[in-house]
Amino acid sequence: MDYLVSEGYPSAAHNFAQEANVQPRLDAESMQERVEIRNAIYGGDILSAIEKINELNPQILDRDLALHFSLLRLHLIELIRNCPTDITPALNFATTHLAPRAPTNPAFLEDLELTMALLIFAPNNLSPPLATLLDPNLRKEVAKKVNEAILTSQGERTKSKLLELVRTRAWVEKKARDAKKDLPDRIGLGLDKCKDGRAVWEDSFMQGNGEAEGMVS
Repeated sequence: MDYLVSEGYPSAAHNFAQEANVQPRLDAESMQERVEIRNAIYGGDILSAIEKINELNPQILDRDLALHFSLLRLHLIELIRNCPTDITPALNFATTHLAPRAPTNPAFLEDLELTMALLIFAPNNLSPPLATLLDPNLRKEVAKKVNEAILTSQGERTKSKLLELVRTRAWVEKKARDAKKDLPDRIGLGLDKCKDGRAVWEDSFMQGNGEAEGMVS
């Protein structure tokens, strides 16, 4: 349950609570705000996401300068992606919003220089570090950081208990294998397949959510 809440899947959390017959701890309004911010980032509408974050809590980006820079850089990437022939909007945005911040942190300067290199090379001739910038998965990474920052600002857990348990289990198993303990080749998590081939936890409450729009490449 807490995984669905922290990751921002209100419909799935509600359905899970009904099926498990438990009382959900849901702040529907807060979750919906996080969903809208996530969807804006997934869709490449970064300025809208920044606006929504500031409406929710302007101190989030004021205090987390690295997150703010990541969002601004992501918008610069979207400008470069969508205006391959006219680089003026990208140059103006970089000069106004990113260049003044870059000297304050070596990592900011390195990220900005790498991003500006996208203006030099053709999209079909990019080195792996540059190609990664245009990968829609970067939106997902930034969206995850934003979600965690919002949860932190609200005094909520940023990692679900289930996720922490799985990671702890994986760490313990690795230590045991490193110590040459006698273990089966594979130790299941108890999420065995159902008759129709789906995992137990995928049965119904994760289906038909409609809460996260697909990322646009």
